[in-house]
Formats: sequence, C-alpha cells, structure tokens
Amino acid sequence: MESNRIEYKRELSDSFERSAVAFLNYHEGGVIYIGIEDDNKVVGVSGVDGLQLAIKDRLKNNILPSCLGLFDVIHEKRGAKDIIKVTLASGSEKPYYLKKYGMSEKGCFTRIGSSSEPMPTRMIEDLFARRTRNSIGRIRAPRQDLTFEQLKIYYNENGLEINDKFANNLELLTEDGVYNYAAYLLADRNGNSVQVAKYSGLDRIELIDSNEYGYCSLIKTCKQVLDRLDVENKTANKITHKERISHSYWNRVALREAVINAIIHNDYTNELVPKFEIFDDRLEITSAGHISEGKEQADFFAGYSNPRNKIIMRVFKDLKMVEYLGSGMPRIL
Repeated sequence: MESNRIEYKRELSDSFERSAVAFLNYHEGGVIYIGIEDDNKVVGVSGVDGLQLAIKDRLKNNILPSCLGLFDVIHEKRGAKDIIKVTLASGSEKPYYLKKYGMSEKGCFTRIGSSSEPMPTRMIEDLFARRTRNSIGRIRAPRQDLTFEQLKIYYNENGLEINDKFANNLELLTEDGVYNYAAYLLADRNGNSVQVAKYSGLDRIELIDSNEYGYCSLIKTCKQVLDRLDVENKTANKITHKERISHSYWNRVALREAVINAIIHNDYTNELVPKFEIFDDRLEITSAGHISEGKEQADFFAGYSNPRNKIIMRVFKDLKMVEYLGSGMPRIL
C-alpha cells in the first residue's frame, strides 16, 4: 500500500510535481507508480514512450533547483499491463519547490505519512539556510581552458551526441556561466588522480606497487581503475572428488559497483580522492565522505539514494556505467 516512500497514481495528473517535490525534500526519497490506483489496483497506462518523455520533461522544467541526476523513469510490467515507476532520490539542495510558485508554502512540499503536505515557512527557511552551497556544481573550476574530447567520445560510443550547448545541458557551468568543479573533473586534463596500492601482508608496512590513475576525465580514470583491479582479481581453484570449482577472489559485479560508487560519491570539495588498497586477505576501498550512525547508515545499506554529486551521477547514468538510483549498495550486499 501507499507509504512514506511509495505513492500510486492512476495517471499522470497535475499533482505529479507536488509528489515529486515532496520526495526530493524527504530524507529517504521515494517512488511514484503511475498506472496504479490508491487501493493498489493496477489499471495500467498507454503510450509508454511518450509518457516517459512527458514525465522527464515535467521534472526537468517544473522543479527547482534542478533535479537532473536525481530521478529514474522506468517502464515495468504488472501482469499484462504497463506501468511507469519514477524513483526520486533525496536531494542535497533542499528545499525543492514548484517553479511557478517559488520557494513558498504553495511551492514546497514534504512527505508526512503517505501524503505530500505543504512545508511550513519556518521549515523552508531552515532548509534554505542549511542548503549545500559548497557543492562541485557551484565551485568555480581552478582553470577555464577545459576540453572535453574524451567525454564526447564516451557519449558517441553510447549512441548519444553532445552539441555546442552540452556544458549548459549537463550543468557544467556555475550561475556566473563559467566552468564548475564538476566540469573540471570530467575534462580531458585536470589535477585529480586515484591511487591503487598493493601491499605484502595484512598491513601497510611493505608496499609492493603503487600507481596513480587520473589527470584525465573522471570516466577514463574509473575505467582504468576497473581494468587494474580486474587484473588483480585472480581466479582461485578448488579440486573436489567430483569437479574443479573456480571463483574470482572478489565478486566481479560487487567489485564494479563498489569502485564506481566510491568514485561517483566521493566528496571532491576538499580535494580528497578515492583510494584502493590491495592486501593479502582483502581489498580496501576508501571514499571521502561521511555517513552518520543510526538511521542514515541504515538508509545507506538499504539503498536509499542520496547522491552527493548529482552532476557526475547523471553523466555516469547517461553512459550506462550505473544502473538505477539506489541499486548499487543492495547489489553489492
């Protein structure tokens, strides 16, 4: 049934954006199903492709701040009927609001129980005061002579084209119209690198090998780290009286998800970068950030998505390097 994280809608109605805003402002995010009535009866939808485009367009144009990179619009089947599942992550730039009503009680909503309720003025002011201002989307890039040939190649390889307005479309510009730190991370050349170190034994005393991957597009860096760890991910064999059983040291799907998550969700505002350390008995992956104990930590392991870097998340999703929002941690576990 409907809950604090689930809402059903028979069709794409005028109240859709209101529910979307409420989930963006809610600490766990949420899911909107279109084609299901309030009593959980599946009625289905028609014109799935057009409906998905309409939903994306309304989320993109009717909500502020931008929620690009914070939602997935997915076609699912319930029996023989088509439905649309809209997953919304908790945004880091709260309060989100309806563009036409502005940052007011008519424009801001939050989730209370199974309903989307207007946000009190005091709550709006408090969230705005605490809004994340020092994000990589607002920080000016340390250099402005950036090029993006690698990014264009990756998009072309996935059947996508980047036009002259790509920097604006991908939110790679600050409010002043200059390249932001996200653009710097995705550019052909930058000052960031990721370390992969290998030790002999179970501690950091005897370093065997250390390599830095980077100074290039973050996408290329991620692929280089994955390739290096794939080489280290050797196959172990066990001979039994019936058969020979082979398995990799590390589950390949979990490894890929962990590497990509560490790189996407790293806190780059303090210029720290992820690191990967190989020991005789384990692989340690460190990503700069913070998860509080208790509810926030439980939400993290449950897969409730709260992307730290929505711009980078969106690009990685465009390039099909990540699946749906919130799917990474459950897949690793």
